[in-house]
Amino acid sequence: MNEKRLKLITLLLFIIGATIIGRLFWIQILNRNYYKALAQGQQRFFENVTGERGEILFANGEKLAVNKIQNSVYIAPREIKDKEKTKEALKQILDLEENFIQEKINNDTLYELLETKATDSQIEILHRLNFPGIYIGQQDSRIFPQNTIASSTIGFVDSEKSGQYGLEGYYEEILKGNQGMVEGEKGSEGLLISFSSPTNIEKGSNLILTLDHQIQFEAEKLLIKAKEDLNIDSGTIIAIRPDSGEIVALANFPNFNPNNYEREKDMAIFQNPAIQSIFEPGSVFKPITMASAIEEKKITPETTYIDEGMVKISKTPIYNYAKRTYGEQTMTQVLEKSINTGAVFAEQQLGSNLFLEYLEKFGFFEKTGIDLQGEVSSKNQEFKKGYEINFATASFGQGLEITPMQLIKAFSAIANNGKMAKPHLVKNIVNVINGKNVIKEVLPELSENVISPETSSKIVSMMISVIENGYSKKTKIPGYFIAGKTGTAQVSWPALGIDKQGYSDKTIQSFIGFAPAFNPEFLILVKLDNPGANTAEYSALPIFHGLAKYIIDLWQIPPDYQP
Repeated sequence: MNEKRLKLITLLLFIIGATIIGRLFWIQILNRNYYKALAQGQQRFFENVTGERGEILFANGEKLAVNKIQNSVYIAPREIKDKEKTKEALKQILDLEENFIQEKINNDTLYELLETKATDSQIEILHRLNFPGIYIGQQDSRIFPQNTIASSTIGFVDSEKSGQYGLEGYYEEILKGNQGMVEGEKGSEGLLISFSSPTNIEKGSNLILTLDHQIQFEAEKLLIKAKEDLNIDSGTIIAIRPDSGEIVALANFPNFNPNNYEREKDMAIFQNPAIQSIFEPGSVFKPITMASAIEEKKITPETTYIDEGMVKISKTPIYNYAKRTYGEQTMTQVLEKSINTGAVFAEQQLGSNLFLEYLEKFGFFEKTGIDLQGEVSSKNQEFKKGYEINFATASFGQGLEITPMQLIKAFSAIANNGKMAKPHLVKNIVNVINGKNVIKEVLPELSENVISPETSSKIVSMMISVIENGYSKKTKIPGYFIAGKTGTAQVSWPALGIDKQGYSDKTIQSFIGFAPAFNPEFLILVKLDNPGANTAEYSALPIFHGLAKYIIDLWQIPPDYQP
């Protein structure tokens, strides 16, 4: 190698070295702070973390909604080699629908979540198979230990950890924990090397309900039996303490399992019929008409009229059930025998304007305000047109649309000396502050007097007579005075979604009552949709009797008299 070429190579090496040294000086000295921050930004990360969701418990302490670390199953579609074999295995092991798995496997994504609540045995099988593209993880999940019990009341928590329907939806802001920040650091290969403790994160509030676990279970069992014995389409039972509005049971049939809500195909199953089902109440409404007329001193329990089996309103005939004729009857006997023309007579003595005012006072044109998501109420536009026939039929519960919750709230005024109690499901809200439970009690909300205590006492006596002397004798429980009323209402064609005037052969049969009648501990509404019985006397009434007897025994309520 000649001397000239050697000098050229030496010069090139010097230039390259000088360039590298200059670049390092520029990076490490002149721009040191910038590149330090850049490196830290690549290695450190910050992530929002939400505090644990609050639990929901029955009044007795049994847990209705809790949190649990669950096994999750993911797939990486691009890594799956035999899609058909993998799909069949996942279908059999995880009990998932084939179309659901097929859609996930065919997605051109990095990963897809298949299951968030896989059992340990399912995970063990997947580990043994060791199929490419199947991954196991863990995440915090909402669990409902009671499965279907009170499902339409509790609602569920979706995949985004947001409460939906019922209590989970209504109390979302209270139940969910607040957000905090965690800081982590990754090594040069992207592996996690440190993770800070979350800061400023608090768990959501716990809810202690008014629901009694045992009464709730019994009510749901009675509805399941009603399906077996009477083939009901659906049914609702509400039991409350009329002096406070505390709901001790809110049962619906059919229901669902909130642990597997995503498997439900009909979204209607998530609705709560107690607050979202509009119906015409039928004869259970007659005590409301009587109470209004008695309060205005237009009638008394002893007022008589002559029943001729039919009364004409604007040329439209109104008949009694089965077109029966009773002759001279008192207002008490009208309730005992559930005489339609007698209810019309009472409404006529009161007058349409006053009748409308009392329906407003009893809360039939507004929501109850219960602490559940999605409550509805009917505007009753047809009824409010003011036609005489509408007021006449409304006197015995036809042509007026209400919810079961509105009905039981209105009857709390009769059972509670004239004051309505707002129905509610949460008794205590519990926060953990500095390791200690801080309890906020939800106090009862009572209305001003809708009717006077004197009127309440008279209606109670009339409803006791319904049980003692009327068609509802099967309700009697030895040693206790029970006040109650049956109702059998035809379902209108429009309510069935059919554009046709009039009423179908389907019925809604109900019973509402309370005990002990003069100092009520509980008020129960039983509503059955299209049961295989002619009247509520043979359907809703026995269910009321069974649940009333159960509560009396459970709470050891002292008798009114020695049988």
